[in-house]
Amino acid sequence: MEKEKIQELLDAQKAYFATGATLSPAFRKECLKKLHDNILKMEPEINAALKEDLGKSAAETYMVETGMALAEISCQIKHVKKWSKDKTVSTPLAQFHSHSYIHKSPYGNVLIMSPWNYPFMLTIEPLADAVSAGNTVIVKPSAYSPATSAVIDKLIRETFAPEHVTTVLGGRKENTALLDMPFSKIFFTGSQAVGKEVMRHAAEKLIPVTLELGGKSPCIVDETAKIPLAAKRIAFGKYLNLGQTCVAPDYVLVQESVKDQFLSEMKKQIAEQYGAYPLENANYGKMISQKHFDRVCGLIDRAKIYCGGETEPDTLRIAPTVLADASWDDAAMQEEIFGPVLPVITYMTTDEIVEKINSHNTPLALYIFSSDKKNISYVTSHVAFGGGCVNDTVIHLSTSTLPFGGCGASGMGAYHGHEGFNCFTHNKSILDKKTWIDMPMRYQPYTRLKDKLVRLFLR
Repeated sequence: MEKEKIQELLDAQKAYFATGATLSPAFRKECLKKLHDNILKMEPEINAALKEDLGKSAAETYMVETGMALAEISCQIKHVKKWSKDKTVSTPLAQFHSHSYIHKSPYGNVLIMSPWNYPFMLTIEPLADAVSAGNTVIVKPSAYSPATSAVIDKLIRETFAPEHVTTVLGGRKENTALLDMPFSKIFFTGSQAVGKEVMRHAAEKLIPVTLELGGKSPCIVDETAKIPLAAKRIAFGKYLNLGQTCVAPDYVLVQESVKDQFLSEMKKQIAEQYGAYPLENANYGKMISQKHFDRVCGLIDRAKIYCGGETEPDTLRIAPTVLADASWDDAAMQEEIFGPVLPVITYMTTDEIVEKINSHNTPLALYIFSSDKKNISYVTSHVAFGGGCVNDTVIHLSTSTLPFGGCGASGMGAYHGHEGFNCFTHNKSILDKKTWIDMPMRYQPYTRLKDKLVRLFLR
């Protein structure tokens, strides 16, 4: 799409927003209900698209894409009226007599740029939040998942008027054009490298941003953990979507005393969940592209393979792989893996790994498997990370009452549920001063009495 056409779309949305049509909570609720219903109608098309792009089964698609999107929409439908109301706050005595309140105001014209790894869910969830908050939206889905992007485009065209919500398909040219435009808010999910470009463009126009990025998310398994259950849940979280999950456990730090048991249980769980020959499992997906397939294959140190390591270049599939006796200097530890390769590093003391994790960029997620409450509290308090789980992996992402977002290099801002509504809402602080009385102490000429009154009220 040419830049001029994109500008026309944004201009139309600005004009539509100026009419006030999106401000009514009832209007927002109806739009969300229509989006919910149309997703259910188009579920077979959504399933087919995600199968084509990422090899996802229908069951996995509903669990991690469609179902999660529907749940977020339902949450917004349930609460949009309440969340849209003005909130009265206390007024200091110095401002007698006044009414202080916060008015929930949409930002206006929002750009949502979504990624390819969960292309449906990570587009529709922020879209639902933005619509719930009363904005107009231009959606830019990823060019790397073309089948899903096409379905998203169709869904949006059948649900919204283009002056309210529309899509822009394409690649870098369209991304550049969009980032050159004066949106009211930008919401981006993707890599740190692209996130820096988004922030740079936004900074030039002082556009607020929410950045959902990534990072190497550690998973700690201490000697008090229930090892079979830990391995089961780590295998699920790591190899879901072939590891192409921003909150997947990127590597495991296992206490030396339980290393052998953990490795044995991981091998067992991979076989139980994905079969003895995972590359023959029709429900096991594929890497998004040849480029990413080659990159992840290049991170596998063949000398350290404990299990897995098989690849299928024709279908872009890599078997669930565990690298034993990994070190911080390995290739797999120099970047976010974003694939089905799990390095396992041993450690002796908790202090040792807390210091090591904190010496790197802040991860998006952290997971700890332990029965020691003191150890859990110490790790979760002393390590910086976006969010995470105790004795599980990735499922915090599906909890609408928990804000989801990064910290430091893994992102800024959060969304989901009420936090998602707030993400696309500006809090207008308003003080409504009554006219029947006017306190004289703020006006000149200043006197001792006025000074005493000011000091009485402001302390």
